[in-house]
Amino acid sequence: MIPAHHVEMHEAHEPTGRTRSGRRAPRAVTPAPRTVGFVLVPDFPLMAYTAAVEPLRAANTLSGCELYRWWHAAPGGGVVQASNGLGILTDVTVGASAHADRIFVCAGGNPAEFDDPALFAWLRGLARHGATLGGISGGPYLLARAGLLAGRRCTLHWEHVPAFEERYPEIDVVRSLFEIQGDRITCSGGIAALDLMLDLIGRDHGAGLAAGVSDWFLHNQIREGLSPQRMDLRQRFGVRDPRLLRVLAAMEANLEAPLPREALADLAHVSVRQLERLFRDRLGRGLHRHYLHLRLDRAHQLGRESALSRAEIATATGFASADELSRAERRRHRQEAEG
Repeated sequence: MIPAHHVEMHEAHEPTGRTRSGRRAPRAVTPAPRTVGFVLVPDFPLMAYTAAVEPLRAANTLSGCELYRWWHAAPGGGVVQASNGLGILTDVTVGASAHADRIFVCAGGNPAEFDDPALFAWLRGLARHGATLGGISGGPYLLARAGLLAGRRCTLHWEHVPAFEERYPEIDVVRSLFEIQGDRITCSGGIAALDLMLDLIGRDHGAGLAAGVSDWFLHNQIREGLSPQRMDLRQRFGVRDPRLLRVLAAMEANLEAPLPREALADLAHVSVRQLERLFRDRLGRGLHRHYLHLRLDRAHQLGRESALSRAEIATATGFASADELSRAERRRHRQEAEG
């Protein structure tokens, strides 16, 4: 069954016959197709890439004409593998002359370790020739490496944000689904890429077609760019107590300089003993242990996705030294092994 959006778009491109005056009505002008380039870095996230390219295909299908065309490039060319092992055959060589209205770099894994001066130079050249540059998931990290986000606001997948902020403190990072700022577009990845493309399709060809594409993919709510990436604390921890939620939010915002128990209790307007009881009853572990685990999780994340030294990671997560961080990690491993 063809959605109503398709019928409207399709009819807009059909001859309308003769007018009452007997003259043939002019045909609607089909816009020139926009070219979109996808630069896929090995181990790129397939979900994010698919959520970006499939809406373009759907827009072509529903409109009955070629509104978008696309190409693929990757460092080294040939077949580039996604993180799940699926391969995509590239058709444009990095460094070659290529036209695109928009180019999206899609990366996952550990973008902090990726370094390809030839790719970065090529992206800079494409930007100088007027292409809009975008990054998806870890892709914004590579745009920053190429010097293409200086003075810009951006977003990227929440998992990459801590390492990114440590490396690029001068870049304004927003933890949103996507950011469109002139000739730079950044997206946090996952299915947020679908929301981004729906927004761009709406800008290019109207809200009706964007809604049709959204319906096509059973996506019954088009989210705005500033929508949050993650579930709120209520959903993530399954708690509703406002006292506990205030403390949890304060903990996540203060990992480099952990707040003392007394300050956290003041936020909840309870005693330290009452706060400890709240944590044990609602979260199944004590206040100190929960806070420690948050800091250790962040340390693990920075170790995996940044080039920071152990001492720098320790400082960024509230430990006095790399040795203290290592001891805390070993204690947690023992506790987890013991059940």
